[in-house]
Amino acid sequence: MLSRVIAVSASGLKSSAPLGAGLVQASRSLHTSSPSLAPVPPLPEGGKVRHGIVPEEFFQLLYPKTGATGPYMLGTGLSVWLLSKELYVINHETVAAITVGTVIVLAVKKFGPSFASAMDKMEEEKSAWIEDVKDQAMVCYADAIEEEKKEQWRVEGRSMLFDAKRNNVSMLLETNYRERLHHAKHEVKRRLDYQLALQHLKVRMEKEHMVNWVEKNVVSSITAQQEQESIVKCISDLNVLAKNIQAKATA
Repeated sequence: MLSRVIAVSASGLKSSAPLGAGLVQASRSLHTSSPSLAPVPPLPEGGKVRHGIVPEEFFQLLYPKTGATGPYMLGTGLSVWLLSKELYVINHETVAAITVGTVIVLAVKKFGPSFASAMDKMEEEKSAWIEDVKDQAMVCYADAIEEEKKEQWRVEGRSMLFDAKRNNVSMLLETNYRERLHHAKHEVKRRLDYQLALQHLKVRMEKEHMVNWVEKNVVSSITAQQEQESIVKCISDLNVLAKNIQAKATA
């Protein structure tokens, strides 16, 4: 029975070639369109339906051709045709389907609004959570951007730091160079002072040696008589000098 319904539905789809071609063309346009980098908008809400399962667009499609009662007459005629041709045979499955359908409709009528409100609330909570996550992510990204700007600013200042380090290294090299010059000057001066002191010592030793030699020769050349005469002469000179001083003092 179900296979017959599927076969009839397939033949109906084949007969509605423009509608099928339009759907195929629409699907091709969806698959071949260039991808967009813009944020994907939220999916639209479901359209209106009649009798729980029949879309409103189905009635709007048939109204220009069949009028207001056309969709109902189409459904009734299709059902009568299926039953008259015995393409669909009423049996216990039909009764079970009607019963289950009735139960489903009643459940939808009774529990549908509360279930829909619960689903809407869950959707709102989910949307709020997604917005919260998005805001937190935006805050994190903003902080990351600020940190990146700070790092770029630090990188720009690194050139000045390198210049300061180069100047410090140049000053250290200049200081070491001047210290080496001072050390070399000090060592050269110390060696020159040593040579000068050595020459002075040599001259002084020569003078002392010459004086000692002359003194020794002079002393050795003086005889005892000359020494006695010189002592007497010194004593007489001292007496004369004493008398002159005494005469000047009395005068």
